[in-house]
Amino acid sequence: MAGICAVILAAGESKRMGSPKMLLDFGGISMLEKVIRNVKAASVDDIIVVLGAYREEIRKITDNAGVRSCYNEIYKEGMLSSVQCGFRNIPERTMAVLVFQGDQPFITSEVADAVINEYKRTGKGIIIPVYNKKRGHPLLIDCKYIKEVENLDPQRGLRSLSEIFSQDVEEVSVKEAGILRDFDTFDQYKKAINQI
Repeated sequence: MAGICAVILAAGESKRMGSPKMLLDFGGISMLEKVIRNVKAASVDDIIVVLGAYREEIRKITDNAGVRSCYNEIYKEGMLSSVQCGFRNIPERTMAVLVFQGDQPFITSEVADAVINEYKRTGKGIIIPVYNKKRGHPLLIDCKYIKEVENLDPQRGLRSLSEIFSQDVEEVSVKEAGILRDFDTFDQYKKAINQI
């Protein structure tokens, strides 16, 4: 099976952080660069980073990393708008999309591969990693749901897809709490950096 595309969401305004969190240092590289490296190490065929706020600064990272990007003109409308922008820019041959958040540098390539392998094994259309009974990222969505993603209610977001099509959802248990960790405040970031 070919055509797994990763969409990395990096369009947010980082309001609570107070500065662009995608550009924060994470072990000598930016947080977004760490995420891109992790995704590149997984069994994906394409990577698209969705840009919004701080577009020019973040594009330098994507260009240096050799990955494609797209610009979400309505990024202020929320995360779903960035997911939809990413889906509109995936290659035609794409079979499924792995959705990552740009502020989740603790998600390893092993987790991404576990999600991809579960998709190949089960044939289910929506695969979600679970740690300690809690659902996290990356979320895998079969491309048969492209129209449904485009028409989701912005108030309910991408998660509502798994509620609407619950019969086509498969959870895969992982041993990494990183699937649940993101960064909204500078204190959260500082604590994480101290643990590296």
